[in-house]
Amino acid sequence: MTELLFLLALLAVAASVLRSREQQARIALLGSYLGKYQIERQMEALTDGYLRWLGEEGAERRAQIRGVLAGTEQTLAAQFESFAKDVAGMPAPQAQVSKLAFWIPYAQQLLPRYRMFDVREAFAIHARGIAEVAANVRGLDEKAQAHQMTAELLLMQHTCHWFCRSRALADARLVMRHQTAHAQVLAAVSPQTARAYAALMAG
Repeated sequence: MTELLFLLALLAVAASVLRSREQQARIALLGSYLGKYQIERQMEALTDGYLRWLGEEGAERRAQIRGVLAGTEQTLAAQFESFAKDVAGMPAPQAQVSKLAFWIPYAQQLLPRYRMFDVREAFAIHARGIAEVAANVRGLDEKAQAHQMTAELLLMQHTCHWFCRSRALADARLVMRHQTAHAQVLAAVSPQTARAYAALMAG
């Protein structure tokens, strides 16, 4: 019994080390593509700016803040489009992500194709969604547009965390940092993004 417990503990330690190494490698890989952009800073500027804008009572000041936010939306959309094009060059094996909730070792080698999704395709979907909302192709009012852009950005951030760690940790981070469930984010993005995302996950 003691030997079995020791073996199980040894396997648990080995799995933890392997998970840490794989996750750090993925974080470094994604960081190598994100490094030349200011996407995270612009996301924070937008989400904080939306709150400031919605809380502003003066019409003139609200218009000024919204004008600045519109410029940030366009800049972020352009940068994320370039980022997605860069990521399209990621080697195929490294771009595969397990759809399972929790991390398992060697998922890319062990899981069948239908249990994986390609993060290059996911980021292309996010790039289109962000660009379409920034251009307001659906003619939403300003408040609805800001709400939809926030959802697009949260879904994109969820994909980043999923790629680096796991679906379960990405879900938990979304709830802890934004008090929002993954299903709520999916319900709030543009219909085009929701359809493309659902097709990718079902493929």
